[in-house]
Amino acid sequence: MTGANNRVKKTLYEKKHYADLASSYSKNKTLIKIRLKEFKDIYKQGDDQRLFEELCFCICTAGASAKMGIRSIDAIRDVLHDGSLKQLQKRLRGVHRFPNKRPTYIVHTREYLKKEHGFKIKDLIKSFKNPMERRDFLAKNKNVKGIGYKESSHFLRNIGFTGYGILDKHILNTLYERDIIESPKPPSTRNRYIVIENKLKQFAEDMNVSMDELDLLLWREKTGVILK
Repeated sequence: MTGANNRVKKTLYEKKHYADLASSYSKNKTLIKIRLKEFKDIYKQGDDQRLFEELCFCICTAGASAKMGIRSIDAIRDVLHDGSLKQLQKRLRGVHRFPNKRPTYIVHTREYLKKEHGFKIKDLIKSFKNPMERRDFLAKNKNVKGIGYKESSHFLRNIGFTGYGILDKHILNTLYERDIIESPKPPSTRNRYIVIENKLKQFAEDMNVSMDELDLLLWREKTGVILK
């Protein structure tokens, strides 16, 4: 009887966690895979300036939204690489909720990458063989302004590196609603981030999809769109 009860509980658990998502994944699988290929192409085909644009997108997305990040980059794309702080701030007024602070982060990060790394962003990213060290470099680096573990993960995913969990509010709320984590509160430490990331990874394995695919799927379930 105990074994039968456990099987029933497991069936109910799987139904709650996977059935609806499995159906949605089947419908959106093609678009999700296309989007992930687009991310990989950014690193393969893009130059250092293109990678910097993605980094700036994540700087603008932090504390805001992906849509605001996209609008912000559209507004400053032509002056990202050589524009002054005042130029960037002027362009983002009425576009971003932090029109003064985000340009400060962008200019500081840009000048740091130029001075310390010759703006060879692709070579810098490629120099890290360990995925965790690659993300730690970005998240812990005080000269890469405005991003922590979430947006460092976001940036790396957006340029085609796989296996990073982007623990934004949509993902955290989904994990909480499905009883996978105890609180939707954003993780405040590296260790806590990794704990939740591993739960997301296990969720993906249980669904037999990659964590990157699951991320886009969960994001689509919450927002109705698959952005970046």
